[in-house]
Amino acid sequence: MPQLLSRWIRLVKPQDFVWLLLFAALGYTTEHHDALEIVPLVVLALVQVLEPKIPALASKRGPMWIGWIGLKLALAWLFIGATGYTDRYWWVMVLPVLSAATTLGVLGTLVFAILASAAYYSYLLFADTGDNDITSYLLRGILFGMAGNLANTLAEELQVQSAKHRHTAEQLAEANVQIRQAQEAVRRSDRLAALGQLSAGLAHELRNPLGTIKASSEMLNRSVAGENEVAREMAGFIHSEVDRANSLITRFLQFARPLQLQLDTADLTQTLDRAIGLVQREVPSIAIYKNYAPEIPPFPFDAELLERVFYNLVLNATQATSPGGTVTVKTRAAGGTAEIAVIDRGAGIDPQHMDSIFNPFFTTKPEGVGLGLAIVSKIVDEHGGKIAVESEPGKGSIFHVFLPMEPPNRDQQAVEKHAGTPSGTGPVTA
Repeated sequence: MPQLLSRWIRLVKPQDFVWLLLFAALGYTTEHHDALEIVPLVVLALVQVLEPKIPALASKRGPMWIGWIGLKLALAWLFIGATGYTDRYWWVMVLPVLSAATTLGVLGTLVFAILASAAYYSYLLFADTGDNDITSYLLRGILFGMAGNLANTLAEELQVQSAKHRHTAEQLAEANVQIRQAQEAVRRSDRLAALGQLSAGLAHELRNPLGTIKASSEMLNRSVAGENEVAREMAGFIHSEVDRANSLITRFLQFARPLQLQLDTADLTQTLDRAIGLVQREVPSIAIYKNYAPEIPPFPFDAELLERVFYNLVLNATQATSPGGTVTVKTRAAGGTAEIAVIDRGAGIDPQHMDSIFNPFFTTKPEGVGLGLAIVSKIVDEHGGKIAVESEPGKGSIFHVFLPMEPPNRDQQAVEKHAGTPSGTGPVTA
């Protein structure tokens, strides 16, 4: 009960007090102040004040709203009848007409103006009027229609302006999202550039000592006696770990080194098939379904680098999928852009990791390095494309790659890099 009371208190607005003051003044001016006059007036006042506070009337459409306006019309008619059908309160009949005018359009306004006029003219059956009063009755009926039409015109103009304001607000909200995405992209690009320079310098410095260590381990392996298995095993460990470190350094350099695209007109489906074939040989327990759009023509791209992109994305999808599960690769063409979607039904990505998955050295895999998706993002960016991800924990993930089917314009690409999904395209869904 206290919560309900506090809710109603929050709904009270200044205009409610204005309405109550006006109806109180109207009640004070009644001639007899008896229950027959006061009760309809009090109920009409409550109907008018409670109207915007009833959730079922919020849409102001449909039979319930029309019935509500009809209730106001009936109460106004009863109040005027209770006052003895005098000419003093005829204007109360305007209230239901105005309510209809604000929401029901021209036709609804006309219907309720006619009903209000008919209800008002019914006073002629009870009131003692002379011939001179007929003209004023007719003029008041016409006034109902004029007031309703004027209110309807103002309400429609207000609705148009409100729609414009809502559209502007939506555009501003979308622009703010794009600005935030662009700012995050700039920050990520700065981090990538700094980490790339650091990786390149560090990798070159590490290569020389690693080469010496590897050569030393090979010499040690050849020089130790055959029966010294421990020494040979240690030398083997050194050799394998040096190879592992060299492989890691190579990946660092691949990430740090500026890419030189070898653009050539190629078939996207063939590139996808090669990447999927490599994954199927590595992970035969996962079925990979292909759903290619036939309307995508050959277009310029670096087939070797994009094969690497698709290999990484499909491999990640299979690793996120339980044995016996499926991964789907879909393509479509939209607005001069080829979209490739890699869909899995795995565990999904933790929402707190969504902003970090393309950052270098970020990984949730125990043995991962965190460069796979960073390199994928870099290759896609160099092609003038975009990469995005949708994921829901427990339901899987969808990685979208958007590639322009025209050669990338480097100047324009520098401006729009990571600015968002290409215009005219929407994500492929599973």
